[in-house]
Amino acid sequence: MTSVQTAPKLLPTYARLDVTFTDGSGSWLVDRDGRRYLDLLAGIAVVGLGHCHPAPLAAAHAQLERLWHTSNLYSTEPMQELAQKLSDRFGGASAFFCNSGAEAVEAALKWARKATGRSEVVALDGSFHGRTLGALSVTGQPSKRAPFEPLVPHARFATPDTLAAHVGPATAAILLEPVQGEGGVHPLSSEVLEHARALADEHGALLVLDEVQTGVGRSGAFFAWQRLGVKPDAVTLAKGLANGLPIGALLVADDAPTGFEPGDHASTFGGNPVACAAACAVLETIDETLLAHVRALAERFAQALPVRGLGLLLALDTREPAAEVVTAALENGLAIGSAGPHTIRLTPPLTLSLDDADLAISLLREVCPEARAA
Repeated sequence: MTSVQTAPKLLPTYARLDVTFTDGSGSWLVDRDGRRYLDLLAGIAVVGLGHCHPAPLAAAHAQLERLWHTSNLYSTEPMQELAQKLSDRFGGASAFFCNSGAEAVEAALKWARKATGRSEVVALDGSFHGRTLGALSVTGQPSKRAPFEPLVPHARFATPDTLAAHVGPATAAILLEPVQGEGGVHPLSSEVLEHARALADEHGALLVLDEVQTGVGRSGAFFAWQRLGVKPDAVTLAKGLANGLPIGALLVADDAPTGFEPGDHASTFGGNPVACAAACAVLETIDETLLAHVRALAERFAQALPVRGLGLLLALDTREPAAEVVTAALENGLAIGSAGPHTIRLTPPLTLSLDDADLAISLLREVCPEARAA
């Protein structure tokens, strides 16, 4: 039985599975003993184009030979290019670059406070927005918040049905995930997002969508909000943006309040030329053909398995503890994740082939009885 281990000389913040990966190509990982594993986790929705995809690999390699870092006291071509590409995808927006999803959420919280002059943020029960203090404060999972309280005040938590009771004149932002990822992979409906948009407009608040996990093509559109039909004032991105290199972004719509002035916020490594060059290559690769492939794969999984989700952010509930299913899958050469005590999470590369999808379905059925129920 594969055991869970804590690696020596690392603080025990993760319960790591007893495997060490050394190589990856496309949708496959290789451990140090040479065994191959089909990857249906993709670094938790990070390696969207698959391991060592040639486009971001070539872009990062070329940039490494030119310029690694200048600081944000200056501009670089990759940062400017990425900001423009993201603006074009959004329909007009300005970017702040950082290094992770939590940092992007922190930037969004500060921007919303500054832009509105208010301090209250309304998020949903079950939500997850990060583990830094500000992002954790607006995460709707008490078990994650409790060990670190007191946290940043003025966070309110609602259900989709009770949003109206929590939004008012003190609300700076309504912060929502189009699909709650860490909270069990629960998609929001278009109606809920439309209601949130109307509430924000009514009360002069800002609608911020956390697309750290759903963005960059994972939903079957570049942004999940494009599939759901509700445009936010701002969106946070990270995970798949540079296919594994650290990067995060806050995008603020051109018609939203600017908020920030020089000195209000910063990130030493934000907009790093190498990460931005890789991200530019990712955006160039995510075209309509690939997005159609994502939607087709999602339909294939939905027909074969009793899953829920949006695009290639999918979940399957299990009677057995999810950790046991994850371990059994790994022993069978399949890497998957969890999103709750009895929930399996599937976030494969967007480039997963149809044949590999069928193999993954077969392997899942071997280790998870619920996977045979579709």
